[in-house]
Amino acid sequence: MDSVRSAELGRFLRSRRDRLSPADVDLPDGPRRRVPGLRREEVAVLANIGVTWYTWLEQGRAVHASEQVLEAIADALLPNPVERAHLFQLGGHADRALEPGLGEVDSRIRDLLDDVAPSPAVVLDNLADVVA
Repeated sequence: MDSVRSAELGRFLRSRRDRLSPADVDLPDGPRRRVPGLRREEVAVLANIGVTWYTWLEQGRAVHASEQVLEAIADALLPNPVERAHLFQLGGHADRALEPGLGEVDSRIRDLLDDVAPSPAVVLDNLADVVA
């Protein structure tokens, strides 16, 4: 990943972290906060990744995050679909950015939905978009 994109990824992650409060992600407020938003440690815990690794990404260091790491960070930072796609683009996974949601329902799931009718049922993709 080039240094410009790494720096932009870092700025993007920081901006998403700053706009969330602990209450947004079901964390206690805790002691007085010096800055708005979540702490890096809190994002790392929510994403189940190391604090150092997340810090390096946010600092714009030339490290390469896998799709799984970016997915976990996206789940922690609650971006909208456009922001999520931008995160993957900045992280060097442009193919994932173009199709952020799965959007398809397997025929077995469709059959299951038909079997439970008229009871209500919803199928969501990995971005929580309703697909069936």
